[in-house]
Amino acid sequence: MPAPHEARRDHHARPDAPAPFFSTWRVGTPERQRQTVNAIARTWESRPWPAEDLRGYHVYTGHDGSTLLHHSQWASEQAYEAFVKTHRQERVDEIDTAVPGIERLGLGRYRRYRSAAREDRAAVVPGCIVIVDIEFEGPDPDRQRAWVDAVFEALESEPHPHPGGISAHFHLSTDGTRVLNYAEWESAQAHLDALAAPGDGVGSTTPQWERVQNWPGLTGGGRVSRYDHALGLVPR
Repeated sequence: MPAPHEARRDHHARPDAPAPFFSTWRVGTPERQRQTVNAIARTWESRPWPAEDLRGYHVYTGHDGSTLLHHSQWASEQAYEAFVKTHRQERVDEIDTAVPGIERLGLGRYRRYRSAAREDRAAVVPGCIVIVDIEFEGPDPDRQRAWVDAVFEALESEPHPHPGGISAHFHLSTDGTRVLNYAEWESAQAHLDALAAPGDGVGSTTPQWERVQNWPGLTGGGRVSRYDHALGLVPR
């Protein structure tokens, strides 16, 4: 099977990849971010694509100057487990040799549930990816879905939608405890401006948003991180 090549950025909602995985690495500095992305590219491009059921692999550099976000798209969790047994360690070893001391902060397994996008989504190139990580007290798949549905109700009733938002893709963790929103924005500043608007986070002070923000079992308001797309690989 051939080596990978650079992917388009409109990859986040592939119907042929129902098992998306997200993970975070802490590397420490912007220079080490660049070094790690280069090491990942060299490692993957020097080898055959490891599995037909891996549809794409994307890496993002965090605006905190310290972290990398990894987004891999699989046809099934079983395909990922097979990759771990046969191909993952040699790639990790080569990357760690090039950039020692990477801290891997865990892997999240998800299923995409719902997406929303502006009408002109196809014509707009995202300038920033915003990840919102929501955690609930204990596993409850029904609560995950109900909360996301409530977010969509709030979005649909929003009297002052911010013009900088492009799309939002809500993923439910398979353990029933988290929701991850992969959101595209025109720029990091557009997202910062939306956060600075009246209200608690992105969204007006409406009853619908208040319901979202005070959902039973929600632990805090969610962790928000901004990223740039740095590397995207798909099979040839």
